[in-house]
Amino acid sequence: MTLPAPLTGVVPPVCTPLTPDREVDVPSLLRLVDHLVAGGVHGLFVLGTTSEAAFLTDAQRRLVVETVTGRVEGRLPVLAGVIDMTTARVLDHVRAVTAAGADAVVVTAPFYTSTHPREIARHYRLVSAGSPVPVIAYDLPSGVHTKLPADVVLDLAAEGVLAGLKDSSGDLAGFRTVVSGVRAHPGITGFSVLTGSELIIDAALAVGADGAVPGLANVDPEGYVRLDRLCRAGDLDAARAEQERLCALFGMVSVGDPARMGASSSALGAFKAALHLRGVIDCPVTAEPQVPLSAAEVERVAAFLAAAGLL
Repeated sequence: MTLPAPLTGVVPPVCTPLTPDREVDVPSLLRLVDHLVAGGVHGLFVLGTTSEAAFLTDAQRRLVVETVTGRVEGRLPVLAGVIDMTTARVLDHVRAVTAAGADAVVVTAPFYTSTHPREIARHYRLVSAGSPVPVIAYDLPSGVHTKLPADVVLDLAAEGVLAGLKDSSGDLAGFRTVVSGVRAHPGITGFSVLTGSELIIDAALAVGADGAVPGLANVDPEGYVRLDRLCRAGDLDAARAEQERLCALFGMVSVGDPARMGASSSALGAFKAALHLRGVIDCPVTAEPQVPLSAAEVERVAAFLAAAGLL
């Protein structure tokens, strides 16, 4: 389908269910897509951080895109991450995911070697020139160790190189600079500014964001869709209450013991444990070498679900 300009609403970064031997669990992925669509989401983002894209082989990445686009059948836009170290490798991924049906590609800055802002801009221009679908920038300094400068994003938006920004930087001042810059620039139209934070969606929408890409929406899509609707309706008290309920639910990402696992293992393990407990996926396993949650930690995830009325 044609990507809406701007893309608005709730666009979950879809988890990738895996079998116990770490292959893509296609039946569980199909159920997860159905769960999200039934929850009223406005698009789907595959092969991002929450999808564990960095841990998947190229064949697994393509299978994920083919599975999701085949299930959606054009009812919602499907964005696909094409995250890799260099321009040439990203363009290989662009060809693969667009052949598999992706409606847009989501691109980080190049990484491994240190890059200058001009090199980042060149990277996006080259990817855009080689992509048959819109390109959305992914600001992910925690993963690629480069912060996308707001002026670079705005310049590329004005050139038509970028169709949007998914901001997972945690830099609220920078995020607001992009939002206000898009609004003030007469040459930028149809550009989507999306927050990747589960915790400040009400605030982001209040300052002019177009939508959100919250990983927790895998677990509670209806809650995030409700939050989006309340914010757009101007029901600020109800929106605040819903955001606070979701903030409490997000506490599940910290159930893992930091003495034996990283934050990613804890968060992704919690999301998958919650989906398993809710009967959406068959197995909560995460990709190697991430550390699995213990039985006691899974019980804590269940307690978060129960407190949020989801179990």
